[in-house]
Amino acid sequence: MKNYFTLITLPVVIFFAAHSASAQSLADEVVVVFNKKSAASEDVAMHYGKARNVPVKQIIGLDLSEAEEISRAEYERTLAKPLAKELEKRKLWRMGKVTWPITNATDLREVRVPVETKFRYLVLCYGVPLKIANDPTMNEPGVESAKPELRFNGAAVDSELAALPLPAEVNNRFGLLRHINYTTTNAAMLSPTNGILLVTRLDGPTPEIAKGLVDKAMEAETNGLWGRVYCDIRNVTDTNYVIGDTWIRGAFDICRVLGFDGVIETNATTFPAGFPMSHIAFYAGWYDSSASGPFTQPNVEFMPGAFAYHLHSANAWTIRNANKAWVGPLLAKGATCTFGSVNEPYLPGTVDIGTFAARWFITGMSFGEAAYAAQSCLSWQTTVIGDPLYRPFATPPQMLHLRHEKLRSPQLEWTHLRVVNLNIVKGTPLLQVIAYLEGLALTKRSAILSEKLGDLDAAIVKPASTLRAYESALKLAESPLQKVRLHLKIAGQHFQHKRFAESAATYRALLEKFPDYPGKSELEARIAELEKPVAPPEAVKPESTNAPVLPAGTNGVK
Repeated sequence: MKNYFTLITLPVVIFFAAHSASAQSLADEVVVVFNKKSAASEDVAMHYGKARNVPVKQIIGLDLSEAEEISRAEYERTLAKPLAKELEKRKLWRMGKVTWPITNATDLREVRVPVETKFRYLVLCYGVPLKIANDPTMNEPGVESAKPELRFNGAAVDSELAALPLPAEVNNRFGLLRHINYTTTNAAMLSPTNGILLVTRLDGPTPEIAKGLVDKAMEAETNGLWGRVYCDIRNVTDTNYVIGDTWIRGAFDICRVLGFDGVIETNATTFPAGFPMSHIAFYAGWYDSSASGPFTQPNVEFMPGAFAYHLHSANAWTIRNANKAWVGPLLAKGATCTFGSVNEPYLPGTVDIGTFAARWFITGMSFGEAAYAAQSCLSWQTTVIGDPLYRPFATPPQMLHLRHEKLRSPQLEWTHLRVVNLNIVKGTPLLQVIAYLEGLALTKRSAILSEKLGDLDAAIVKPASTLRAYESALKLAESPLQKVRLHLKIAGQHFQHKRFAESAATYRALLEKFPDYPGKSELEARIAELEKPVAPPEAVKPESTNAPVLPAGTNGVK
């Protein structure tokens, strides 16, 4: 077997070795806020504080409404002003006077802002209000000259609090504030002394889900973030919307460069319910109004630490309902972190998912840092849900590999898969990569590695080897959705080589094992076509020989 370290590309080694902040130093940078009227809110706060070892004086309770939406007046009276006062009282930041540009670079005035701070992250716990209602009666100076869509003064509580360090003179209630550190690669710039708080929340449909967000994040930090990447673009040509596709495709490309297996869906429609989305580590897509496709099924296979985001104007209008919008359902199904919009943000006002992925995975920022480095504006509609300290690659991959190898842990198959994918990215010949997999004793015991071997054999058109690898993987697979995908791949291989009876039999085996499969009607129609006395016409092939034969209407691209 070849040495693992000779197979890891040098840029990846440099990146992963670059971040060494201690867990305690990060915890010292966190302030936690809970709702004193909610025992569940305090329970989430204490759970997080204990898990991350947050100093007790940095856990703050406030008397707040338990509703998701509050008025602007209530926000300022019960949350913003008392919090700012408490931060100063506990000496978590020190206020002072500085000269600040107000309306332009030459309009300099003396204002009061934080000049010293002991924290950068603000964690809001289950029970803290989510959004501020729009008040059409509020008449601020300058509102009449703003664009109509920016006369809106409703906002996400998170985004509004993110701008709390800014002087009142520049922090209008209507519209948005341009984030001057959008796309920064310098995490130190994301600080209250530079006008921004990194506000995220531990929230969701239940307090238990909220508490689980830190538990799963820390599990992924310990064992690694493993799994597969699924992205869904729309292939739009309208210049007003193409940026959404650009962001998501950029995130997909970054994940592939880092060694993840992945699929990008390129139809105008989203992933259908029957798509076998197993082992989800990262999902990004758009543009359904509420959770759809695979995410409506009883079994959604999120891996510990998984990120999932579906771009839509109202994907977070509520987050404490497991069946409405997107954020609540994604969290209820097992996602570890996400973000969304509480009201219409307009596309440029949403999170740039490509920049987010680059900062989180490549630059090595924490989840909170990456989420705000990817926002072009503050005091607007974005809520960020998850542990802000979460770094999925906190441990260098070499160390993870050696640890998993020593412990013979279940994650070892994923570290070998990453080796394979990194070498494919850097151009290692497929025959050499296949030899690496075939030389691993683990491949014969791993559904993950056996399926990958089948994919590579398919890519160099070795049909007999492809089927052997897929059938071996099917016998080993524990994931129900991986089993579905393997049935589809095996059936596709048979069809490709004109073994129509075998293809039909494989589809039948799938439906017998999974009678509630959402793509059942499409497969029954395909079986009927395959079992006709005359040879069926050539069907449209997937764009890659590695792609599963998917339900009608799906264009799966590996």
